[in-house]
Amino acid sequence: MGKSVLQIKNLSKNVGKKSIVRNINFEVNQGEVFGLLGPNGAGKTTIIRAIVSLISRSSGTVLINGTDVSVDFKGTISEVGAIIENPEFYMYMSGWANLQQFARMSRKPISEERMNEIVSRVKLTDAIHQKVKTYSLGMRQRLGLAQALVHQPSILILDEPTNGLDPQGMAEFREIIREVSAQGTAVLISSHLLSEIQQITDRFAIIEKGELTHIETMSDIMNEAHAKYLLKVSDVDEAIRLLAVIGVEANVVDDRHLEVSILEEQVPMVIKELMVNELDIFAVTAKIGSLEERFFELTEGGSL
Repeated sequence: MGKSVLQIKNLSKNVGKKSIVRNINFEVNQGEVFGLLGPNGAGKTTIIRAIVSLISRSSGTVLINGTDVSVDFKGTISEVGAIIENPEFYMYMSGWANLQQFARMSRKPISEERMNEIVSRVKLTDAIHQKVKTYSLGMRQRLGLAQALVHQPSILILDEPTNGLDPQGMAEFREIIREVSAQGTAVLISSHLLSEIQQITDRFAIIEKGELTHIETMSDIMNEAHAKYLLKVSDVDEAIRLLAVIGVEANVVDDRHLEVSILEEQVPMVIKELMVNELDIFAVTAKIGSLEERFFELTEGGSL
């Protein structure tokens, strides 16, 4: 795990007497993709807007590379690239001209070589000199990523970045984010799409009604799930009885399938026990980890 790039300490936001988010604490490390997961209205966008000071914080501290945003706003925010909601551009100008305009406003010097490098990374080389009004939604989203990354930020912050994208656009977006994080940039991404968070993040936090309720690693979910195996057998009831004799608990899925929680090295023992007792085994499948299952388990059935 790399060094901490973003630290959030006891962040809260109130509007009048209403508490929007309460005592949020987490950190994002170098080269890590960290997800904020929760339903619309849970407080994800409020947290992100408070991090980059688009709205004021009622209390709490935001540190970027160890420096308090409130102490050195310009210095810390220069280390942030962000897309909050939809990226905005001068539609009558080319993608390249939009990037040039952003580069002129940057506190960091941005060379033409760097601009060409980032254009290539977001796969816009062939279209970068076309007017943005001719771009598809996916192309505009990639141009937004180029704008957010061209000044080489320490952290990239994205709020619901795949909204409206088709499957191809979502896949292209994920590929770019993986490349960015592999280069050492920390990424904070919010989404209500469980499948998107599962495919792209290293760790995730669940936000419910303005509170952070859980933080977990995606690898833990996958590893735990692979301790479960689905068996298709000729006689489910008899299989459960036989497995109980050797201390393996099994659960009925349907009249042909059962699920067992065992280690990988126990699989041959289970198969042997059933075959010795003349039960037919048609399939043994490792159950693939699901963020959706874990989400509903953690939130007691809460919906997105």
